Order: sequence, then structure tokens, then C-alpha cells
Amino acid sequence: MTEKSILPLAAMEKLLKKSGADRVSEDAKVALRDVLEDYADKVGAHAIKISKHSGRKTVKAGDIKLASKQEI
Repeated sequence: MTEKSILPLAAMEKLLKKSGADRVSEDAKVALRDVLEDYADKVGAHAIKISKHSGRKTVKAGDIKLASKQEI
């Protein structure tokens, strides 16, 4: 990603190890972070549209859940 990332690489390693990885390369951590941040951007943008459509300025958990279930 060209902009500054939000998610720490240590969290990516924890997620991969929790999934069963014995060892995790730096490239794998960076790749997972990029994928997750891209997905979060898309879900977040869609959740904002849902909340605005509902007449709200506040994004709620239900908006996020609905946005994540819809194809984006």
C-alpha cells in the first residue's frame, strides 16, 4: 500500500499463527495486512452508504455486518 498502514504486522503474524502457521515471512504479513485493509476500506465505505440510506450519520455494527455480507 502506498499510504500509511493502520494494522500492525505483529497482529498479522498472530492471525496467521492462530490459523496454524508455524512460521510467517515478512512478505506474508505485509500481504495479509494489505488484503485486510483493502477489504476493510470496501466494507467501511459500503457501511457508510447503508447508514446514510437509513438516515443516520452514525455507522452501527449492523451496517458493518450487512455490508460484509453483500458483494462489494
